[in-house]
This record gives sequence, C-alpha cells and structure tokens, in this order.
Amino acid sequence: MHNITFFSTIHEELGKCNPTELCTIIKNINPEVIFLEALNETYSEYQKHLFSTFGVFHKKLEVSAIQKYSLDYSFDYVPILDFGLSESFDMKYKLVCENRDWQKLMDNFNDHSRLYGFDFLNSNESIKLEEQMRILESQILDSRELDKKVIEDIDRYENNMINNIHSYCKNNNFKSAIFMCGVAHRKSIIAKVAEFNISEEKKLNWIVFEGNIKIQTS
Repeated sequence: MHNITFFSTIHEELGKCNPTELCTIIKNINPEVIFLEALNETYSEYQKHLFSTFGVFHKKLEVSAIQKYSLDYSFDYVPILDFGLSESFDMKYKLVCENRDWQKLMDNFNDHSRLYGFDFLNSNESIKLEEQMRILESQILDSRELDKKVIEDIDRYENNMINNIHSYCKNNNFKSAIFMCGVAHRKSIIAKVAEFNISEEKKLNWIVFEGNIKIQTS
C-alpha cells in the first residue's frame, strides 16, 4: 500500500514555520518519497550543486527542510507541478491586497503561523481563516470574470498535482511518502484526494496530518 501523508506548509520562513521545525516533522514521518508543490526548476541542478558542495541552503522553506533531511536520510524527491499559477492569479491578488479588511485577515493568519507554526497550518482553524479570505476576495472582485478564471485555474493546478502523484505511484513502489503543499490548498486537496481515490483503479492510503494543539482563532 502507498501511504501518503498530506502536509500543509507555507513557502517562506515565518517564526515557528521554519526549515528546522519542518525537517523534524519530516523525520518523524520518515518518508521514502517526498512529493512537493514545485516545478522541476524550483530546485535546479545548480542549486543542488551549491548545497552538496558548499552547503548553501535553498530560500524556499520546504526545499531547505528537504535538504536538511537529506543529510541523514535517502529518499526520492518528486516535484509534481507541470505548470505554475496563472497570470490571472497574480492579477487577482494585486487587486485584493489593496483592501484593508483583507490585509487584516492576512496579518492575522500570518501572526498565527508565526506563533503556532505547522500546528496551526495543519488545523481546522487555518482552513476557517483561509475560507474567510476567499469569501472576502470574491466580494472584492464582485463576480468579475477574473475571480471565476482564477478558481478554474487553481482547480486545474491542484488536479495536475494529484494526477502526477497517482501517475508516480502506478510506476513506483514505496511504503511511506509525504506530500507538502501550500496551506491555501488544504481544504480543496483533502476533498480531491478522496474523490480521486474513488475514480482511480490504484487506491492510495492518504493520511491527513493534523496539528497537535487546539488553536483559538476567534
């Protein structure tokens, strides 16, 4: 059976969300395969050379944690994106980030990430706060075509990741893997991996990582 732990992250270091903390969690899971929300070029051969030869760590939080893990363990690193987020995504956030109410929600989310780290990111509370931001974003855009386009693009982006994980599993055997993905996708990915398992012939055993503490966000 392919056991895959789904784990939510952010892409830049912030307080308790840092490479050392993440590496500790990865070590506890001890995966043979690490699936990452990343393109092939995210961790280039040149960057691998800088790390292996000079010990230069990557700026991306997850990759830096993976590099730390590689010092003690062997595993397969699998970036699972064929394409990045669309220009529509960038256009949307240039608009919504100017809204003061949205800024307050984002600041609150970041404060919780800084203080509680990955326990918060992998909690129901993080999903609730993300949903509040998504609702406000739609209100700000007021049913513009841009909002619909971004929703469609994100759906395609997430499906691409899950499809690629299933494709890898059809051709490779392992007992334990971890799939690290940005927290904004948490609720959707949890639902989608269950849906994909119904339609796919090869079933995967998904384990949703959950934080160890209860965080009060209200």
